[in-house]
Amino acid sequence: MPETDLNLLIALETLLDDGSVAGAARRLGLSASAMSRTLARLRATTGDPLLVRAGREMVLTPYAEAIRERTRSALCEARAVLRPSHTEPDLSTLRQTFTIRANDGFVEAFGSPLIAAAIKIAPHVRLRFASKPEKNANPLRDGSADLEIGVLGEMGPEVRLQALFRDRFMGVVRKGHPLERDGGITAERYVAFGHVVASRRANASGPVDDALALLGLERTIVAVVPGFPAALAVARMSDLVALVPASFVGAHTACREGAASADIHAFELPVATQQITVSQMWHPRVEVDPVHRWLRQLVLSVCRQQVPL
Repeated sequence: MPETDLNLLIALETLLDDGSVAGAARRLGLSASAMSRTLARLRATTGDPLLVRAGREMVLTPYAEAIRERTRSALCEARAVLRPSHTEPDLSTLRQTFTIRANDGFVEAFGSPLIAAAIKIAPHVRLRFASKPEKNANPLRDGSADLEIGVLGEMGPEVRLQALFRDRFMGVVRKGHPLERDGGITAERYVAFGHVVASRRANASGPVDDALALLGLERTIVAVVPGFPAALAVARMSDLVALVPASFVGAHTACREGAASADIHAFELPVATQQITVSQMWHPRVEVDPVHRWLRQLVLSVCRQQVPL
């Protein structure tokens, strides 16, 4: 089937509204002859005369009368599609589920304040936190995820990025552990105990091990768990040393209302490691969407309140 010239819709709406060829021509900035040719095309397309002479005037045919409102509505809808409104949405009535890919540590540290902030403004919104077994831009590309939160990896050149906060790793042991009781924590004392590390891919070594290697030291990793909450749980019930982000330690202590201070001890690492930048990432197709923009601003605000950049 041949494609319909949608420019005819503008001419049709003007002709039906004005009821004359000359008047429609003036409104559209066309000559009378050009408008007459357009009317001829509309007649051929619709199979109806649309405008017929009645004395000195033109009148609409029954079909033309019947489609006046439909034509006006269709043109308004087409214009809305081509020039989407950027007015702020009514968040109090918004009903939408947002999927955020994030690791367990982020959810435990920031999930509660983020949920509270969201439902305070948009009570019908639902936040769905999804695990991310690997860094992959496909969920953002296909729309199955609205945001991905974490350290930037191979996410594709088109993915948008905004830094949320900077974090660092800390050591954590149970209260009463020898590392807490027996004086300062040196690199030698740090590697004297077994360690538990968190890794999605079961990788045991990392920047801490590189820093220790420069001192000729090596820690003994006896357990690898999938997330920071599990690492903290293992350290709490054993003599193993856990490595977790400072944001996770702080939020975990706060959410337990001081109870964490009774059973864990956090300390600065005895070797220097670089800070990590945690960011939120999204696909450019939602860049200007006002609802998604609100979600991104909400995540940024909550994270900055918890951990300044």
